[in-house]
Amino acid sequence: MSFLRRASRVAVASSIHGNVQRRQRTRWAAEDQAKAAAQAVPPIPDLPPLPPQVAPAASMDAKIEQLTKLGELKAAGILTDAEFDSQKARILGN
Repeated sequence: MSFLRRASRVAVASSIHGNVQRRQRTRWAAEDQAKAAAQAVPPIPDLPPLPPQVAPAASMDAKIEQLTKLGELKAAGILTDAEFDSQKARILGN
């Protein structure tokens, strides 16, 4: 067999071998990506925001008791009129 003929056969065989390897790598990469996508955890949907936490409203009896104590402090001269009015507004929530 001549040298040129042998060299051409080796070149063709090498080319075919390279093409087969390239196709296999491409196919295997696609399979790996498909497996990874199948195993991926689905994203958690956005949940609506929670309503703001509101402190429980004080019962009317508790408000009356606080106002009574506040009136006693004012009558005793411990609180000024401005302090009494501001605390009364705080208790009543105005």
